[in-house]
Amino acid sequence: MIGRLHGIVAEVDEEEALIDVAGVGYVVRCGARTLSRLPEVGGEAVVHVESQWGEQTGLTLYGFLGREERRAFVILKTIQGVGPKAALAVLDVLSPAELAAACARDDRAAVARAQGVGPKLAQRIVLELKGKPITEGPVAAFHATAAPSVPVKPSASGEAVAALMGLGVAEPAARRVVEQASLRLGEDAEVQALIKAGLQELGR
Repeated sequence: MIGRLHGIVAEVDEEEALIDVAGVGYVVRCGARTLSRLPEVGGEAVVHVESQWGEQTGLTLYGFLGREERRAFVILKTIQGVGPKAALAVLDVLSPAELAAACARDDRAAVARAQGVGPKLAQRIVLELKGKPITEGPVAAFHATAAPSVPVKPSASGEAVAALMGLGVAEPAARRVVEQASLRLGEDAEVQALIKAGLQELGR
């Protein structure tokens, strides 16, 4: 799965941004706070990504400008009743540090300021996160490589598979055609070449 994107901001709308990485456009869903802090269109950005796969929705990328925000998002989603939309809403009104402080002092009202988060859900979030280091250790249980000391660049094959899945290709088919393309074009093949060859194999 994709963990980080380094590219050019191509488009920004109310709920997502389009990040151009070597000619491949990745649609990344972001909270309002993240979108407001992105560089202007045409600017260069590094976006930390949490990838989620759904049977009906396919691959969805959630983007954050800070690694700690991504970690907090991961932990929030483990709480019953907190989906990606609610987790983004919480991080729109509270930074990870502010969220930890609110939970430590039982400030349910602060959490409930998030759009779509009612008093009962805010209470559950506070109770489950109180006393837990939101921006450190716990994330390792969910993502062993969430915080590498040196960011690992996604492989060209991995990016090509993700791009094809973003175009609606099922994961098994995307992996199959990219593997075939990689064998034909060699290990040094670029992402764009692999995507093009994969689409040709699929007859698109």
